[in-house]
Amino acid sequence: MSVLDEPKAHPRIRIFGKLHAWLPDIGLRSTIMAAAAVIGLAGAFVLFLLDYGSASRLALAASTSAALAFLLIDIVAKLRNGDFGLDLIAALAMGSTLWFGEYLAGAIVALMYAGGQFLEAYAHRRADEGMSALLAQVPRTALRLLENGMEEVPIPDIAVGDILMIRRGDVIPADGTLMSDNASIDQSVLTGEAFPVHLQRGERIESGATNAGDAIEIRVESRAEDSTYSGIVKLVEASRRSKARIARLADRYAIAFLLLTLAIALGSAILSGDMARIVAVLVVATPCPLILAVPVALAAGTSKAAKAGVLVKGAGPLEILADASVAVFDKTGTLTAGDPEVVSIEGPEGTDRILRLAASLDQASSHVVGRAIVREARKRQLTLSRPTDVSELAGAGISGLVDGIRVSVGGDNYFTPDGKPSRPAEGKGRMQAKVFFDGQLAGEIGFEDRLRGDAVDLVAKLRKLGFGRIVLASGDERSVAAAIAGSLSLDAVEARLSPAEKVEVIARERAASKRLGGKVLMVGDGVNDAPALAAADVGIAVGATNLAAAAEAADIVLIRNDLNRIASAIEIARRSRAIAIQSILAGIGLSLIAMLFAGAGFLPPVTGAMLQEVIDVAVILNALRALR
Repeated sequence: MSVLDEPKAHPRIRIFGKLHAWLPDIGLRSTIMAAAAVIGLAGAFVLFLLDYGSASRLALAASTSAALAFLLIDIVAKLRNGDFGLDLIAALAMGSTLWFGEYLAGAIVALMYAGGQFLEAYAHRRADEGMSALLAQVPRTALRLLENGMEEVPIPDIAVGDILMIRRGDVIPADGTLMSDNASIDQSVLTGEAFPVHLQRGERIESGATNAGDAIEIRVESRAEDSTYSGIVKLVEASRRSKARIARLADRYAIAFLLLTLAIALGSAILSGDMARIVAVLVVATPCPLILAVPVALAAGTSKAAKAGVLVKGAGPLEILADASVAVFDKTGTLTAGDPEVVSIEGPEGTDRILRLAASLDQASSHVVGRAIVREARKRQLTLSRPTDVSELAGAGISGLVDGIRVSVGGDNYFTPDGKPSRPAEGKGRMQAKVFFDGQLAGEIGFEDRLRGDAVDLVAKLRKLGFGRIVLASGDERSVAAAIAGSLSLDAVEARLSPAEKVEVIARERAASKRLGGKVLMVGDGVNDAPALAAADVGIAVGATNLAAAAEAADIVLIRNDLNRIASAIEIARRSRAIAIQSILAGIGLSLIAMLFAGAGFLPPVTGAMLQEVIDVAVILNALRALR
């Protein structure tokens, strides 16, 4: 089945699905259900004090019926996705109270069920607000050139063959062909490559990249909706749809608990001959400990993670994070700083002289390599001179006079007639820039996108946490990616990957880890990582730049640029899940004892419902330990 295909459903289920979609979202539905139960209980109490017994019972029945109606619509709609869990047990409990006339017990059950639903919805909504930056990153307008000037037009109005002007810093809105002589293009958000690329007239230029040089002109070759960037957005959505549904932790216990409850209820009724004992057992068996314990523990975990600088989009990702045992990392901006640094200076003219003259010239350049050279010279406290007669070929190199010397700094494409782009030296994992003095080669300056210090610490912590496989998936050159992977002792490296190929890497790792019962964690920072973040079992967005697009697709966002927070989040997730399981087992154990007493006739429905709430409070208090 294609990831874009939707499962078919029975016509009646589709009707309920439409009704379910028309209803307010789960947070508002649970609020309405809780409000109906509270109003019913309060109204019934007032009517009881006024000696209106029948009206009091009617108020309780009405509030329970309203909550049950919402619940039934929710259950039938979920059946479309094969979703079966605790909701059915709660519905049986409410229905039995109405059938046997135990309306007070039914109202209490409805109130506690709605409370659990509300807590779960709140935990998700609290973390998910404002995460729409990927679509917001898409350009809204473009400058189209006309015979008599130019006009600003909406992106959907761009047609194939239009000539667009792309100013410095603008995001390219559609795929096209470069019409200007040359261009310096920052493709880091698409490929992860830290260095801008130099393009010449006639070369293809992809949407989503940023113009890092002077204003350029492009001829549109495809509509915006068919462009590279739009394709990445669609790939993110497809990855989301193909991701397996996250089963709530408590649902794993639901079927066994339901069968046990029905066996005790029916057995006690048959043995005693009193069918009313069915409702007594069902009420005390209402799975409020399961309904409440898990969202409370996981909501507490998400709150604790937020205080640690980790924003988790709901309880589901936190639960999955606890099972992660395979990690896939992007390179640029994730494991590395995303900003190259000078690592070597070689040549006959002497290190300091080469650096000083090159840095003096590069004061006039805004290129990322030029900024790195100037930064290194200032770090060494070298005195820089003022350059004159400066000329720069965007993205290729720069030339000018420094202290009477003609200095030129650039890649191979700046000094050779064929314009062949400079590539990282194979085996060195770095890029080289040549420096010429008066037409003679003076030396070469090597650059690296430095490994982040906290990346080493993170990998060590992941190993201690039991991660058996850590993979690097990069859009960079293999030599560069291999150098980073080797320094971190990673298990595998995949290089020169497109966004779609990163998704394929995630799919392979998920298939392999699934056999071992583990989950795959993906960590990235840019648009090129967004589809993989969406496709992984749990995706974490990191980084100080290009974070917005990744944050839209990820399940977890580091709001503090510290990789060690990932290990902290995993520890919080595992502790929260452990506390949730403790609460579930304790709640089920206490409920089982109460069911046996109810089945023996020692607990009438109302007393059982009240006892159940005592169990609920104990379970909630235990679940709140996740905050500590």
